[in-house]
Amino acid sequence: MTQAPGSPSEVRSTSPLPATPPGGFIADPAPLGLAAFALTTFILSMTNTGLFHVEPVVFGLALAYGGIAQFAAGMWEFAKGNTFGATAFASYGAFWISFWYLTGHTDLSAATGDQAAHEIGLYLLAWGIFTAYMTVAATRVSGAVLAVFVLLTVTFVVLAIGNFGPTENIIKVGGWIGVATALAAWYASFAGVTAFTYKRPLVPTAPRE
Repeated sequence: MTQAPGSPSEVRSTSPLPATPPGGFIADPAPLGLAAFALTTFILSMTNTGLFHVEPVVFGLALAYGGIAQFAAGMWEFAKGNTFGATAFASYGAFWISFWYLTGHTDLSAATGDQAAHEIGLYLLAWGIFTAYMTVAATRVSGAVLAVFVLLTVTFVVLAIGNFGPTENIIKVGGWIGVATALAAWYASFAGVTAFTYKRPLVPTAPRE
């Protein structure tokens, strides 16, 4: 039987298929990005506390895990349409790669000890400024992520002050705050990866959306 134009069956047959969410086929990259950030931050921060004294141990992590793996997580967040996650992970991935290059491949021999420390302080302060405005955006993500950004902002500022001094005791305080930052990031990563495997939230994260 011939259907008249505009009949219900014709409307159904020409209606568009449901749109696929951006990056819907990609797994959540946030637990990877948070884990990469947490582990690298933990190792460096423990060195800053003064309990450990072999900083080059962190260089490989800074390049491979904190840097490349976290930067990749940022790219996957772009594919998923998450501007906040993409900006955060890509930026801190780049931070760790820049740290790897700065500490292992940059010749600072022409600068005096104070000059080099002041330049590093400026480097840390700039990252603290970036982290501070990302903290404003994090207020709309979750309590767990907000805690990471608040602690990280304080870490950068305290380490910057310690280098402007330079004051070793202040750097040690920054190291301990960095350890707290790493633990908060590990918690957020744990929450994300276990929520996937258990198919339900296993630990609270206080989502803000």
